Amino acid sequence: MKAVVIAAGMGSRLSSIRNNRPKPLTRLLGLSLIERVILTAREASIREFVVVVGYLGSMIKEELGDGSRYGVKITYVENHEWQRGNAVSVLKAREVLNERFLLLMSDHVFDPAVLKEVRDLPLDEEECLMVVDGKPDDYIDMEDATRVMVREGRVVGIGKGLREYNAVDCGIFSCPLSLFDALQESIGQGDETLSGGMQRLADRGRLRAHDMNGRFWIDVDTEDAYRKAEELLSRALVKPTDGFISRYLNRPVSIRFSRLLVKTSITPDAISFSAFVLSLLAAMLLSHGDYLPVLAGGILVQVSSILDGCDGEVARLKFQQSDYGAWFDAVLDRYADAAVILGLTYGWWIANGDGPGVWLAGYLALTGSLMNSYTAIKYDAVMSKERNGQGWRFGRDTRSFLVMLGAVFNQLFCLLVALAVVANFVSVRRLCVLRRV
Repeated sequence: MKAVVIAAGMGSRLSSIRNNRPKPLTRLLGLSLIERVILTAREASIREFVVVVGYLGSMIKEELGDGSRYGVKITYVENHEWQRGNAVSVLKAREVLNERFLLLMSDHVFDPAVLKEVRDLPLDEEECLMVVDGKPDDYIDMEDATRVMVREGRVVGIGKGLREYNAVDCGIFSCPLSLFDALQESIGQGDETLSGGMQRLADRGRLRAHDMNGRFWIDVDTEDAYRKAEELLSRALVKPTDGFISRYLNRPVSIRFSRLLVKTSITPDAISFSAFVLSLLAAMLLSHGDYLPVLAGGILVQVSSILDGCDGEVARLKFQQSDYGAWFDAVLDRYADAAVILGLTYGWWIANGDGPGVWLAGYLALTGSLMNSYTAIKYDAVMSKERNGQGWRFGRDTRSFLVMLGAVFNQLFCLLVALAVVANFVSVRRLCVLRRV
């Protein structure tokens, strides 16, 4: 299935942000709006795109190219009448389509999950599907939104001036080729809006509604909407498996860093490696034994833990997630954990000259930490839905925070004992819980 992306308009209400570039190229957290749309659709396995360009269309074509760097194929259609309604832009794509297609707006940001649903929904050959939001959030500008009346799963009315409505149009459609005839009819009667063509399909009972069901979406049409889109994308970075420390301490800080990092060319793997290097430096400081180096090492462990969240955040914001990247990060984290515990053990040993007790505590803390991370993978996969992000999760974020506390109070041996007891207890408890599931 191909996706048609309408990118012909000027976007005058974003003039202070788009910097004399066409609206689809407005940068939002490291990617242009149209890149976000294309990469979001790619998440739903859409690989072929028809981009309708108009105002400063050459800049869009130069920026996106043939789509190969995104792993997709892009075909361009020119709309030299871009000042007219968006129905004209959609109609221009008629010549390059021969089957059902998705229709997307280049300035809408939305959850990829809804596109996967739309792609897989069974539809009659002449049936069009419109994604609607029956419970729009407060940030949706209802004065500017396209209003929709839905009855028994069908759209019966659509338009910005609709008085009676129970949903709004989200700008996501699955369209049959017959849409072009409806658009031609609407344009011939003086209505050049996409809603005009959709209303004609609705009048024939061919416009089906599919609700967003609480998933996020926003039309980035104003400066306020632009800032809200940044907030929504940032909020989506919090994962259900985040522990207490990560959710309420690390994430608020790491997201701020990530919003700066996405504007650079730094890769998620480079961020992972940087966090690893910080952990090695922290381990060296902890191994010194004296209070000030130990204190600095403990603080660096916490800083590294915060930075370690940025790699995944940047990857998700820029659609650079990969199985290798996740594995690379996990491997570095285990080496970093081992180095930090070795540093703690050696630092206490040279400072206090204790016998084998500290090395036994260090060994148990190390195995507990490694097994804690190992068992978390399976445990999270099974239990994350039941927890729904609630409760205390003893993970790497908590262990790093405890290391910082142990360094601040200069209680490295007590810290090692605590890590040994708690980390191993949590791992054994997970085994017992999963045995009963």
